[in-house]
Amino acid sequence: MEEKLVNILNEMAEYLNVSQMKKLQEVLLNHLSEETPQKKIIENSEYLKLFLDAKRIEGCSERTLQYYSATIEHLLSKVHTPIRKITTDEIRAYLVDYQQIGGCSKVTVDNIRRNISSFFSWLEEEDYILKSPMRRIHKIKTKTVVKEVITDESMEKLRDACEELRDLAIIDLLYSTGIRVGELVRLDISDVNMEQRECVVFGKGDKERRVYFDAKAKIHLMEYLASRNDSNPALFVSLNGEHKRLQISGVEIRLRMLGRKLSLNRIHPHKFRRTMATRAIDKGMPVEQVQKILGHSQIDTTMQYAIVNQSNVKSSHQRFIA
Repeated sequence: MEEKLVNILNEMAEYLNVSQMKKLQEVLLNHLSEETPQKKIIENSEYLKLFLDAKRIEGCSERTLQYYSATIEHLLSKVHTPIRKITTDEIRAYLVDYQQIGGCSKVTVDNIRRNISSFFSWLEEEDYILKSPMRRIHKIKTKTVVKEVITDESMEKLRDACEELRDLAIIDLLYSTGIRVGELVRLDISDVNMEQRECVVFGKGDKERRVYFDAKAKIHLMEYLASRNDSNPALFVSLNGEHKRLQISGVEIRLRMLGRKLSLNRIHPHKFRRTMATRAIDKGMPVEQVQKILGHSQIDTTMQYAIVNQSNVKSSHQRFIA
């Protein structure tokens, strides 16, 4: 019997695509095999657990895993169809309802779409389903908003307003390296090479990369470290007597307070990262190198941060084209 099935499949291979071949194989086995074992019924929640376990092994952070879990659990709480039978129309209806009921933006809905798509693509790759119902649900078009960067004048105001050496060192390190605030607070003193003006950071998925800082950041870092009298290995610690490792919220609150004090619009850690990327490309650094410094796996992500100055585009056009 098995030999006959193989012969049938081989003969049909040139006429059918991969999905059709899988379905044909499934139908033949169901109807022609003498002893077809019953397939184990897997609950929707078990599929989600398998997916999260696979993503954890791939190196996704706990924060990303929580986002995947919350997104897909919400989908499964609204769409009660078994995962193997969920259709494109059901997911489309879910996304429409999600936007209308929640009143959220298109960007948020597209993020939800991407998470759901990752889940069903994984199910397809692992042969749990024949075809992902997300294939025909395309990226949601959103407005491209030109986000603000920190001007040179604002940077000088922020530096002048710092009353603590620690805050000055944080500002200059964020500004010159473009690291994420989560990477900043995880830095230890031993991760920083003052002589080479570089430090090793661990980004998303614990990916290690090397970033570089300027002379101004080096001077302020050395002054800050020289002023400390604690034994905490963390590069940045709290200002109270406990000298505990500084947390993300501590950096965000401090920068927000500085911005409000100077009447500057929305000063937060990520704005320094965006400013660094924009300035680097604006001054001629190849976008591939900026991508490496920022730790992006996709170059499209880098381009979202970096908006090239229009006057530079005009001068380049005159130089190379006109």
